[in-house]
Amino acid sequence: MARLRHRCKVTLRDRLHRVRMAGGLAVQAGLAAGLAWLAAHELLGNPQPVFAPISAVGTLAASVGQRFRRTVELIAGVAVGVAVGDLLIFALGTGPWQLGLVVTLAILLTIFAGASVAIVMQAAATAVLIVTLSPSTADLEIPRFVDAFIGGGIALLVTSVLLPLNPLRVMNRAARPALDLLAAQLDATAEALRERDRDKAQRALDRLRDNQEELSIFTEAVQGAKETALLSPARWHRRDELTHYAEAADPIDRAMRNSGTLTRRAVTLIEDGEPIPQPMPEAVAHLAESVRRLKHEFAVGEEPEEAREQALRAVSEAGRAYAEGVGFSGNVVIAQVRTTASDLMVASGLTQEDANRGVRQSFGDRDPSGGPKDRGDDPEPAGAQNLPAASPPG
Repeated sequence: MARLRHRCKVTLRDRLHRVRMAGGLAVQAGLAAGLAWLAAHELLGNPQPVFAPISAVGTLAASVGQRFRRTVELIAGVAVGVAVGDLLIFALGTGPWQLGLVVTLAILLTIFAGASVAIVMQAAATAVLIVTLSPSTADLEIPRFVDAFIGGGIALLVTSVLLPLNPLRVMNRAARPALDLLAAQLDATAEALRERDRDKAQRALDRLRDNQEELSIFTEAVQGAKETALLSPARWHRRDELTHYAEAADPIDRAMRNSGTLTRRAVTLIEDGEPIPQPMPEAVAHLAESVRRLKHEFAVGEEPEEAREQALRAVSEAGRAYAEGVGFSGNVVIAQVRTTASDLMVASGLTQEDANRGVRQSFGDRDPSGGPKDRGDDPEPAGAQNLPAASPPG
């Protein structure tokens, strides 16, 4: 019962978070749909402008950052569907087998032309409407084109001028799940190392592997923020801040992957009974704190000095652990602490060269790689960095 109550609370929090994330989009979609219908019906005299609000919502439902492209796809799909539908109606008439043939040819034609899935589906849907409604609705083709233009244009107008979302707020909300996940699993890995708890480390590894949803939300938010800052005059002053956030997306992704390698090797280290010097779990815990500091300082618009400091503390503790003596898997854990710390420092706004220099200085006069001492962000033993992120421990 306790587990069930906890799961219900987690599910409720997750659903409320999703509602908060989608609230702005829902309001934008409602406004765009209403304005698109009004424009097509009142201004252009279309008595049944069904496709205008559908186009508006379809444009807004596209992955953020791709709405210009979605509008073009809607219009291109309409063009193909109208052409194929009209041609075959003229040649073959209407009926169930003609409908099936029209849809098949519309899909094959758009796929042959290298169109996206959105264009393929739009062409097929338009062809269906042309074949089924043309006999009873005169001049359907022109309103269909006009509705596509109106709906897509209204959607872009709403998102860029009438109701632009705050891109920094959107990105903060989107980054939070990815950064919270990374910090929590690094904390769990640190605890597993302290307690030599192999199962706890494995659970952390499994959760880190299952991170595609969090990363995709963050990536889409970055794309959408760029689009908003480009289109919306009210958000042009945010471009510099958005650039900082956008440049952090790739190193955060790398930090996720390198943390997965770290945790996988922690599982193997515990299984093999290798030594775990006391500074090793402390190094991993400092990485988790660096992630939390990075999230906070990004959210309040501060320079991420504390995040960098925590990352360098992680490297310093890793150097102490290495000096006390570790086995092969322990060596990889130490190396991945350095690599992940470098990723986090780059995410904070440093150049790769400055991050590498800070890592080398904090680690001290030690070389866990067995090679040159100036490798900085890639100090793993030979072959360790090539281990696939989703491979089983071993």
